[in-house]
Amino acid sequence: MNYSYPLYRPPSEANSLIFQVTEGCSFNRCSFCSMYRTKNFSEKPLDLIIKEIHHAAQQHPNTRRVFLADGDALYCNVSSLLQVLETLYHCFPKLGRVSSYALPNNLMVKSQQELTTLKQAGLNLLYYGIESGSAALLKCITKGTTPDKMIEGLNKASNADIKVSATVILGLGGQHHWQEHIEQTADLINPLNLNYLSTLQLTLDEQIRDEFIQKFSRNGRQFEPQSDQDILKEQMLLVSLVEPKSAVIFRSNHASNALPLKGVLPKDRELILAQLKRAYGDNSQLVPNWMRGL
Repeated sequence: MNYSYPLYRPPSEANSLIFQVTEGCSFNRCSFCSMYRTKNFSEKPLDLIIKEIHHAAQQHPNTRRVFLADGDALYCNVSSLLQVLETLYHCFPKLGRVSSYALPNNLMVKSQQELTTLKQAGLNLLYYGIESGSAALLKCITKGTTPDKMIEGLNKASNADIKVSATVILGLGGQHHWQEHIEQTADLINPLNLNYLSTLQLTLDEQIRDEFIQKFSRNGRQFEPQSDQDILKEQMLLVSLVEPKSAVIFRSNHASNALPLKGVLPKDRELILAQLKRAYGDNSQLVPNWMRGL
């Protein structure tokens, strides 16, 4: 595979075969994210993608999962994505799942019928960064969307029967706005039909730290980072407030998290809260800083 680095994928795609359908991110202005700052966004030529799929199928014929990278594969037009999906399922007879990241605008610009068509062609799962349910904080982090638009787009994905794995960033509101961040995030999540919900812990790369703070303060807000203890408090509030319409698989297994957690909400709520309370009183249970990352 002729990858363009850096190359990222969600934790649950560790064993997936990765194809770069796009390089970089078409938005690439979120102030908290440095993943694709070194790349100019582009769509990889379709004929090259098809060649890479055929070549990879000779080496990995038993592939069961594929992840479409980089951060913005769903940006591509539907006809191109359908050709990619058709080729994947033709070349990998045991293939059972194809997934990709989805930016908020990806879901907004595609019609309900287009998303349904992609699902029928085999696009099974989308990874979506909610980050926060607070409209004010979304402006502070230059997310480029609003809570209402996220709800609209995520409902379109659910109506197409595409599974959604959504992420929330703990610590995003800092010391002054953490409660607003968590409460309004729960308000956004609860009406949705999410399949997976994950939390990440805010980790600012040195190259974007000043930009993040400057943009945050530009919107009349002050940012002071949360401690690990504060993050645990945020997590406890979020877990206690999330009331999903149907069972949602909950994880905090990203490398940034101080405390790995897993369970199903609401079934395992009390078990997860008990783990959080124990860690809150005993820092030795937390992952050391040197072992965390993006």
